[in-house]
Amino acid sequence: MSTRVRTTAIALSTVLVALLLMGAVLARNSSGEGAYRQLGVYSDVLSKIKSDYVEEPDLKSVTLGAINGLLESIDPFASYLSAEQYKEYLRNKDADKGGVGLILSKSFGYVRVVDAIPGSPGAKAGLTTGDMIESIRGIATRDMPLAYADMLLQGKPGTTVDVSVMAIQHPQPKKITLTRAAIEFPRVAAKMMPGQVGYVQVQAMLSGTAVQIADAVKDLQKQGAVKLILDLRYCGSGTPEEGIAVANLFQEKGLVTYVEGQHFPRKDYDADPAKAVTRLPLVVLTNRGTASGAEVAAAALLDSKRAEQVVGEHTYGDASVLKAIAMDDGGAIILSVAKYYSPSGKAIQDAGVMPTVPVLEAEPAAAEADEDEEGPPEEPQAPAKPGEDPILTKALDVATRGVSPGAVQQPAASATVDQNGSPNTPRIPPNVMQPDTPSRVPAAPQH
Repeated sequence: MSTRVRTTAIALSTVLVALLLMGAVLARNSSGEGAYRQLGVYSDVLSKIKSDYVEEPDLKSVTLGAINGLLESIDPFASYLSAEQYKEYLRNKDADKGGVGLILSKSFGYVRVVDAIPGSPGAKAGLTTGDMIESIRGIATRDMPLAYADMLLQGKPGTTVDVSVMAIQHPQPKKITLTRAAIEFPRVAAKMMPGQVGYVQVQAMLSGTAVQIADAVKDLQKQGAVKLILDLRYCGSGTPEEGIAVANLFQEKGLVTYVEGQHFPRKDYDADPAKAVTRLPLVVLTNRGTASGAEVAAAALLDSKRAEQVVGEHTYGDASVLKAIAMDDGGAIILSVAKYYSPSGKAIQDAGVMPTVPVLEAEPAAAEADEDEEGPPEEPQAPAKPGEDPILTKALDVATRGVSPGAVQQPAASATVDQNGSPNTPRIPPNVMQPDTPSRVPAAPQH
């Protein structure tokens, strides 16, 4: 497709998305007939474009772009798969394939990185939360279904896939070649820190994570821990259900979360006193890579006041029930049919979790920026040194001395990391093999 045709398709898709959204807004306060009238407007506009536009448009591309744009506007994890794409999705969903360890969402029409699983090919290449993937295997991700992007990244371990990335620190697109591999999920790590503070690091909310955390907490208590830090930074993989189980380890009573949708009856998840393993004072760490089950746990511990403080950054916003719905044309829509809510009633996917003690994560990539980049940093400060961890440093201060409500903390001198990958840093996991799991794609369709 030429640049001119591609630009035309994108422009027309944008117009059609705007019309669909306008129709949806107008239909909220109207009857069913009103909604169908808006669809009539859409059909009329499409007809005029076909008959009167300056050149013959690719209506298939325009329509697909409009559909995916509409889905993204209401749900960053939604997708529309054409009949051909859906057949490939069904054919490959149970295949034992390698991957690059990226958890994805949609943003501004493109594919965005929610998290890179520690130790994965994506993480080793420096990809991180907020990076935008411009193309995969030479195919532009603009209006690409999210589930299809996941499929393009998967393949036989040892094979390669080319991606073009616009990184946070380097906005110019950069081509990266990733070698697919069987993804290794890090186990829970724990250690004693100064001041008799027990530190527990969680980087995935997979089945069995709660059991690992419980064992770690019991061991720390035997070592004399009097306070705990639960580190949920860059924990974006796993399930909300495991996040519920993790919260229950610390929370003896009250609502942990609830899930509800337009046609999905509300279901409450209450803490079971028998499953709590500790009453020690608790501080929780979050950042922009905290998502899904980790957000459910953080929100519950914050709202129940079981956590004395939540230190770090605002979380990503990703906690919903996804459903694949087969369409008459052979394609399928994958979208959220229910959302998980904090005990106070905030939809986690919409609001995320806001820390009570905001601290900005160190940006080690900034030190690698091109020398000719223009513009001063937002705050005049020394660059973070390798291994510095301002969020953990602040959390230790909060755990041992308390905190006075105040200003956002900037990266500064902080805890360091040893060469063996101490859990002082959230990005250096222990080496342990775990089975690969898909991210944000439902296992089977429903009609």
